[in-house]
Amino acid sequence: MPALYILIPVAIALVGFAIWLFFWAVDSGQYDDLDGPAHSILFDDEDPKHTAAVSQQQQDQPKDSQQDKPGA
Repeated sequence: MPALYILIPVAIALVGFAIWLFFWAVDSGQYDDLDGPAHSILFDDEDPKHTAAVSQQQQDQPKDSQQDKPGA
């Protein structure tokens, strides 16, 4: 019976520490996006839907190619 006076507070302290550790891990971002970095190596760096890539491609096209079309 006297062992319970020691074990119950130790168990409560251990559970409290585990809860604090869990909330610390969540707040520090330990559980954020576990699959994203693993899948990112499968995709190309250049995204054709990205606005900067599309605007760069439009700037690279010659403007006088539209004026050279016959039939006007």
